Amino acid sequence: MNFQAIIFDMDGVLADSEPLWDDIDAAMLRLHGVSYAGEHKHHVLGKGFPLALAFYKEQYQLEATIEELTQQRLGIAAEYYATRIEAFSDAATLLPMLRERGFKLGLATSSLSTLALSFLDRYHLRDYFHAIVTGEDVQRGKPNPDIYLKAAQKLNVEPKYCLVVEDSLAGVQAGKSAGMPVAAIPDPRFVNIEDFKNKADFILARLGEVAKLVEH
Repeated sequence: MNFQAIIFDMDGVLADSEPLWDDIDAAMLRLHGVSYAGEHKHHVLGKGFPLALAFYKEQYQLEATIEELTQQRLGIAAEYYATRIEAFSDAATLLPMLRERGFKLGLATSSLSTLALSFLDRYHLRDYFHAIVTGEDVQRGKPNPDIYLKAAQKLNVEPKYCLVVEDSLAGVQAGKSAGMPVAAIPDPRFVNIEDFKNKADFILARLGEVAKLVEH
């Protein structure tokens, strides 16, 4: 395929954050007297704050508003992104390599900008991206296509020439609904790889495999 742009999700693709989101959400829910051990991860994986928090609010009958839950979750997550969440090892070599090859690079993450930029700056990755779109930049989060369409618009590339790199089914659906080919990197620690077959166009084992996929 003649890709002109590559748009990356962040959590689970560039940032090895998914193992720690259970801890983040457990800490948030403890504030409301709820004991949580990640049993509903499949309901929130890859989804933006509003959808994820609406799920928790309904599941546990929380009295707090979505706005209050957002501030609590963001406050807890900020410390994790600033100090604890690691980047996947391939990120530091893959991104500059793709830039050198002439691809436009975008980031389309459900995370809020405070978290995303903190992580990108910590690993000196921000400057590789021509466009960054975060959860608060769109009305409807993944699995809706809005965030990927906005990224393509900012990159000035037609959706069909944008390759999406995702790790969650919600993200894959968002990319496909935007009319983009999607490469999935499902993490067997959290998802069943079989679930991605016939949904993503490509299934990769690790981030570094994107380089071979886009070879001209």
